[in-house]
Amino acid sequence: MARRLEGKVAVVVGAGQTPGETVGNGRAMALLFAREGASVLCVDRVADRAEETAAMVVEEGGAAHAIGADIAKAADCARVVDEAKARFGRLDVLINNVGIGGGDGPAHRLEEAAFDRILAVNLKGMWLTIKAALPVMREQGGGSIVNISSLAARAGGIQLAYEVSKAGVNRLTTSVAQSNARYGVRCNAIMMGYMDTPMAVSGIASASGRSTAEVRAERDARVPLGGKMGTGWDTAYAALFLASDEASFISGAILPVDGAMGVRIG
Repeated sequence: MARRLEGKVAVVVGAGQTPGETVGNGRAMALLFAREGASVLCVDRVADRAEETAAMVVEEGGAAHAIGADIAKAADCARVVDEAKARFGRLDVLINNVGIGGGDGPAHRLEEAAFDRILAVNLKGMWLTIKAALPVMREQGGGSIVNISSLAARAGGIQLAYEVSKAGVNRLTTSVAQSNARYGVRCNAIMMGYMDTPMAVSGIASASGRSTAEVRAERDARVPLGGKMGTGWDTAYAALFLASDEASFISGAILPVDGAMGVRIG
């Protein structure tokens, strides 16, 4: 079987990961895309983490380069696209794997500064990367954008800023899909449920003073499908499909990757 991204250039924003026991979504996507034939530009706010992922790709025989960038800054987003063009000659796939929390809370407790910071990264940052990439993709006559959303876009109540930001990501996705279909540019989103990634499990454990084993068991128990969270590889394979030509007639989709949590919520 031919490799599914052969000859394509992919930018994976959020390709680094926080330290932890498992693989993060961004790193898994970068590794899988390279295995499927793509040249990958690994982007992360922490350049060292992006470089770690790129080195892993190269060690496996793939093509990758790393760059540090803050996607909340328009100039950095433009620099990422320029780097992809300069190094690889084109841009076929853009993965927006960004999402922060910290200081979040329900409406009556959330502070304005935290709301602004979370929305600036999770929503505005995705728009800025898309804005930078679209001229290149339109000129090429096609491209695929995959935004990483969350089931929090539909349910929750204790993380207002994160929930609103991810709901915004879903609408950003459908709007970009509609306005760019005539140019052959597709835009889809993955709406994730509970995933066993370092940012999720280790981050919660650190913030709450509990062990990763305790946090993992608690989250596993909430997942209908098999009583176990998904992994970064589940996200990566969903993104691979949406990025590939196999999904050439799919745009504006919000794909749940959540172990049936979404259907339980309704």
